[in-house]
Amino acid sequence: MAEEIVFCKGGGCTAKLGPAALGSVLSKLPKFEDPNLLVGFDHSDDAAVYKLTDELAMVQTLDFFPPMVEDPYLFGKIAAANALSDIYAMGGDVKTALNIVCFPEKMDLNILGKILQGGSEKVREAGGVLAGGHSIADADVKYGLSVTGTIHPDKIFENNGALPGDCLILTKPLGVGIVCTAARVGGATEGALKKATDSMETLNKYASEIVRKYRVHGCTDVTGFGLLAHLQEMLDDKVSAVIEASQVPYIKECEEYVEEFYITAAGQRNRNHVGEQVVFENCSFAMEEILFDPQTSGGLLVSMPVEDGRKAVDELKELGLPCGIIGRIVERKEPFITVKG
Repeated sequence: MAEEIVFCKGGGCTAKLGPAALGSVLSKLPKFEDPNLLVGFDHSDDAAVYKLTDELAMVQTLDFFPPMVEDPYLFGKIAAANALSDIYAMGGDVKTALNIVCFPEKMDLNILGKILQGGSEKVREAGGVLAGGHSIADADVKYGLSVTGTIHPDKIFENNGALPGDCLILTKPLGVGIVCTAARVGGATEGALKKATDSMETLNKYASEIVRKYRVHGCTDVTGFGLLAHLQEMLDDKVSAVIEASQVPYIKECEEYVEEFYITAAGQRNRNHVGEQVVFENCSFAMEEILFDPQTSGGLLVSMPVEDGRKAVDELKELGLPCGIIGRIVERKEPFITVKG
């Protein structure tokens, strides 16, 4: 009997190393002393930025992972949107992309064709050029992109510039990790899965273009570390944050799925990593899990002045995904993050 190869075992950003393990490794690497390297791995930021001229810098990122949905074409679109997102989180524009492929030799090559088709369409939607790639034979499917973008050196969205008095904006709903986990065991409705996949395949290009019109003090995209761990990186031990749980957009079915314990190991790693820096006031266990839930191709988390934030949210709502002002930046205190129910 031929060995069965399973396409979707559980992937997306839930497959990433936890923030504690990754941070331990990166802290031991030597830092490169190059004045043109404006943003490197030591910043805990979304992508690297290298200055080419006084008016032009290059933004580079790389992201790939195993499938989190059964449809190869949809997986290709989601994986590409996720990889492209880091360029937008820095405030840049996509120029070129290279495919990264791991694929079992025994699997139908038509599946690979569908994955690459989905990824190609998202690169084209981003306004970029798919210029090649690299593939290797592997036991499991993995796909993503290496992406290069451009930005003005003075207009970079770094993730750690939040100021007291800023509001916090989230541009996509949370909960896609929980929904995909429920879906793998047949516990998710078609409606909930559709909400999750619609969100994951939506490029952050459109949200990034809107927030660029305003004063942005800090920006990141919410992916495998979940909202709270990515927010903790934004605070950078300089400021603190208050989150209003009632204002956080999320896929409503997640509350039921958490009660059925459709939660991820990655979510628990996120809780273990940042939990001591968070205090929950009158929050349900379901909301806690949603805030720790690893997101695949999640939205942008933006820190900006309140008056700008209100105008930006009015425009963001026209994109059709749940979004909103979810909290505010305050002076540094302990714990660093307060979540109010």
